[in-house]
Amino acid sequence: MPTPALNDDEIRERLARLTGWQREGDSIVKNYRTDTYLAGIALATAIGVISEGLDHHPELTIGWRRLRVSYCTHDAGNRLSHKDFDAAERVDALGYPPGS
Repeated sequence: MPTPALNDDEIRERLARLTGWQREGDSIVKNYRTDTYLAGIALATAIGVISEGLDHHPELTIGWRRLRVSYCTHDAGNRLSHKDFDAAERVDALGYPPGS
């Protein structure tokens, strides 16, 4: 059974609860700056483990001292669903960068 997509009001409400995430079309995206390349790899790995546990996998783009995370729900017609925001909340719970 497909996952229902959220409407614009639901998306705005859920996005307001997150730190540093932005809507880009039918995805939510967060860009991280890391102290080193390996810190970005480690963060991507932690996000991958969280996402695997949720069976909801983001697009991860790793660069030199930066990481881009993008979620959308494929079985909701490549639109946003509760799965994206639930995953983003778990990623935020990592507390990266420290002090955030």
